[in-house]
Amino acid sequence: MIRSATAASPLVSATDPAAFSISNPAGRAPALIVCDHASRDIPAALAGLGLPPEALTKHIAWDIGAAGLARSLARYLDAPAVLAGFSRLVIDCNRRLDDPTLILSESDGQAVPGNIGLSRAAREQRISSCHEPYHRAIGERLASFARAGIVPAFISIHSFTPVMRGEQRRWHVGVLWDQDGRMALPMLAELRRRPELEVGDNLPYSGRHPADYTVHRHAASAGLPHLCLEVRQDLIGDGEGVARWTDIIGPPVLRLLSDGGLDSDRRP
Repeated sequence: MIRSATAASPLVSATDPAAFSISNPAGRAPALIVCDHASRDIPAALAGLGLPPEALTKHIAWDIGAAGLARSLARYLDAPAVLAGFSRLVIDCNRRLDDPTLILSESDGQAVPGNIGLSRAAREQRISSCHEPYHRAIGERLASFARAGIVPAFISIHSFTPVMRGEQRRWHVGVLWDQDGRMALPMLAELRRRPELEVGDNLPYSGRHPADYTVHRHAASAGLPHLCLEVRQDLIGDGEGVARWTDIIGPPVLRLLSDGGLDSDRRP
């Protein structure tokens, strides 16, 4: 795995985690895996955003299990994966820069003191040091596919908490999509063949634009085939769960990559 840092800045130092990492960088499959909420790390300069340490172990800080699943799928598919390096509480890499939820001052009832009253300069610093380096890394990977004449599949991996604002979420997995169903519809059909699974179609979140920033920015707007999956966090919270869900998700994705029909540009 390659860990790639941003240029030195007052926010991200040389001893901090990197703004993004690349897993299986030499992967040869015509696919790119991304994980927007892979990490719970916070640059030291932000002093943990004033949060109690236990808050950073919860779903508000990251998509629990998503990084492990993204890396496991990267190995299974032999595809590269780009993973964001900082907590969604520092800045949410799956949000537009003008989205009011880009930097939250409160998440699922937890105040985030370090995000309250943030100045424009501090906000811009987080964008330039944490948000944009991750998206540049994705863009560079996609550009390398384009130079090779390859139309890659874009696969976005997320996870969701079993309980949100006191409400139980019954789904085991959700497929999020908007206009292009080249990958989403076959995946929905494959998952629904498993009677033990409760499968959400744009549930528990919607993949409809503009709620799909990363997918729209890099894939949908460019006509690339894409798939966005949400797996419930209690199902992938350990290595055994990650292995099981790699076995559930991996084979149908591999068939989609092998069967053809994805190697065309479908711009909206």
